[in-house]
Amino acid sequence: MNENLFEEIQAFIVEKIGVDEVEVTQEALLQDDLGVYGDDAVDLIVAFSKKFKVDVSNFMAADYFKPEGLDILGFFSKGIPRKNLTVGHLEKAVIAGRLDEEVINS
Repeated sequence: MNENLFEEIQAFIVEKIGVDEVEVTQEALLQDDLGVYGDDAVDLIVAFSKKFKVDVSNFMAADYFKPEGLDILGFFSKGIPRKNLTVGHLEKAVIAGRLDEEVINS
């Protein structure tokens, strides 16, 4: 993968969600490691799409991020498996020009 591209994505994530740069690795899970979920996750993906010109029209955020609010305790999503989305997946999406299941699973 392109080191400069990763550094651009890393800087974007640090700016948008306020995590420390060392936390943003290619393997970092956006939800579990970086604490992005709910509306914040959708906002991040939309901003990512605009900045890096990535088509996210076929990305199903609800499959990857739990909702905010009361669901923090897991009352509404117990038993619903979440798929993992990593910073590395975002990097692959920039290269492919789209974020969807095919790109994530490639």
